[in-house]
Amino acid sequence: MSARTVLHEADIVRALTRISHEILESNKGPENLVLLGIPTRGVTLAHRIAALIADFGGSPVAVGALDVTMYRDDLHRNPTRAPSPTAIPAGGIDGKVVVLVDDVLFSGRSIRAALDALQDIGRPAAVRLATLVDRGHRELPIRPDFVGKNLPSARDERVNVRLREIDGDDEVTIGS
Repeated sequence: MSARTVLHEADIVRALTRISHEILESNKGPENLVLLGIPTRGVTLAHRIAALIADFGGSPVAVGALDVTMYRDDLHRNPTRAPSPTAIPAGGIDGKVVVLVDDVLFSGRSIRAALDALQDIGRPAAVRLATLVDRGHRELPIRPDFVGKNLPSARDERVNVRLREIDGDDEVTIGS
């Protein structure tokens, strides 16, 4: 079975626009907001969401990257994972509303690792989760606050997010 496209560029723009509005609304504005993307594509999505929030809310939003590699519980199965740099905005995360941003939510294990990593960095006032695609199959009690697209899938299917900044174009595909 070949991969089929489930989100095109316009769909991704719409999804990120909606997520940005929902984040602004739930936070009652851009104040005390920090977006932390989970490498690789979560960082790109966090920057896109921050730009949209700045357009809508009139204020810039702090953006950073949170590498979760060393906090994962599956390193013994995937030892070739290369860590990415963690970049916390200058104001830190203490007392802030942190929105973790990831491309695909699947088992929830990356987000659990992100929550562990956050504990080593500071104490946010609240932590929220934004994901472009929620494909289900959770192994942990983790649920996103902001979702671009719920995409039911089989466990053995692969969801691929391509972003123009990294891959040259924007699309989400699903296939085996």
